Amino acid sequence: MSRSLRLSLPSKGRLAEESVSFLKECGFNIYKPNPRQYEATIPTLPGLSVLFQRPTDIVISVRNGSVDFGITGLDVLTEHGGPNGAILPIHTALGFGACTLNVIVPEAWSDVSVMSDLKRKQAEAGRPLRVATKFPNAAAPFFARHGLSEVVFIEAEGTLEIAPTIGYADLITDLVSSGQTLRDNRLKLLADGKILASQAVLIANKAALKENPAALAVARQLLEFIEAYQRAQNNVSIFANMRGESEAAIAERVFSQKTVGGLNGPTISGIIRKDNEPGWYALHIVVHRDELFAAINELRAIGGSGVVVAPVTYIFEEEPPRYKAMLEALNSVNSEQ
Repeated sequence: MSRSLRLSLPSKGRLAEESVSFLKECGFNIYKPNPRQYEATIPTLPGLSVLFQRPTDIVISVRNGSVDFGITGLDVLTEHGGPNGAILPIHTALGFGACTLNVIVPEAWSDVSVMSDLKRKQAEAGRPLRVATKFPNAAAPFFARHGLSEVVFIEAEGTLEIAPTIGYADLITDLVSSGQTLRDNRLKLLADGKILASQAVLIANKAALKENPAALAVARQLLEFIEAYQRAQNNVSIFANMRGESEAAIAERVFSQKTVGGLNGPTISGIIRKDNEPGWYALHIVVHRDELFAAINELRAIGGSGVVVAPVTYIFEEEPPRYKAMLEALNSVNSEQ
């Protein structure tokens, strides 16, 4: 039975708030008439309905095809993505929800600071070390790479920090953002114990992208606006008045400077003044936000006045790079079948 396309977002917590805010900034405002409902719409994407689920359920739903797109954490995707390749990550750097998955030991282990020290600790204990974790699939290969393939992973929900204190685990792996919770519980990170760096990612069901042209169109629109928004955040738009003999003469002065060349060069057009005084031109450039001060000084140095600076909402390229990468990934899958 046919249905509308579905996008799943986190239902609660910081990741939920940041996902909704991020999509709004990208031009995809979510309309949810009843705050208690677990379904919403995006008016600019009329063929797409929005669901709200736990991050783990988002991955599972996209994997089994009941949901077409989802925003979740890379940590959750790594743990629950499954081995069959049903999920295609189409944007892995949305820029929010940052945290790291780390190996964490008690502060009392003063002689343990790196992963290799755990092998000695395990030899001293005369048994495999016990690791409490919510991410056994992500943690196991990491421990194995450090020569600790015999550790026992204890899958746990809820608070992990108490596990070494009450004795049901020797150490833990957990997500870390500020690290304050670790310090409060007298735990510490290992210097080389970062399993992965996580942030929010946009994922899609691979079969939906291959078989449903509507899903491919939605993926393109999502990626188009997300990439255009992200590209614009580091840039500002500058307008200035310039006197000169011609557009070419002003361009020559602009190109003599280091910063104010713009993305591909300045836009220069004539100004029609009320007093009909000739020789006035309007200059428009886009520069990196970090170069704004230098750009203003350079414009002043070559005769710029009335400088106006405005934020840039979107910068669109001819083809979204991540959309091209997604198509290449789908084509490579097709060629293997």
